[in-house]
Amino acid sequence: MPWSDDHKARTRRRILDAAAMLFTRHGFAGASIDDVMRQAGLTRGAFYAHFTAKDALYAEALHHAARANVPRLEEASARERVLGYLSDAHRAGEETHCPLACLVSDVTRQETRVRETYTRLFRGFVDRCQTDGEDMTARRQAIQQAVAMIGGMAIARALEDDALADEVLEACRALAGVTDT
Repeated sequence: MPWSDDHKARTRRRILDAAAMLFTRHGFAGASIDDVMRQAGLTRGAFYAHFTAKDALYAEALHHAARANVPRLEEASARERVLGYLSDAHRAGEETHCPLACLVSDVTRQETRVRETYTRLFRGFVDRCQTDGEDMTARRQAIQQAVAMIGGMAIARALEDDALADEVLEACRALAGVTDT
């Protein structure tokens, strides 16, 4: 029986779902092609029908992970966006984490293609944070908010002390101009 017309697209999505989850949890070096393909329920041989190399998968998985989080960013008010992003649930979440926060250090050690993807994603995140006009002040505020959110989440996720992580998230919510009270 022949494959359905959308078989290749569905298979590619399974690979990207698995890669986004594994890379955001373990980084580039911590997730092998075999790990990704096993998570996707496929063999290593199937990888090469979709990607030329691991770094190509990594760049596309960053984009895929970010795209999965876009609806939450677009559907929320500015306040809800900040509170949702800088939440304990996001910090401890079992779903695909935001690659901007989870992979900030990992990306600096990658090829240009990966850093360019990260740059585009960060630019898009800033654009979504910019809600008050097109002037330079609004742009600067959007960058400050994005950095407070992404940096705060990155640090909070790295901490083993939950109370300190909570303090970091609260401080970053204030930096982003939002409090949860």
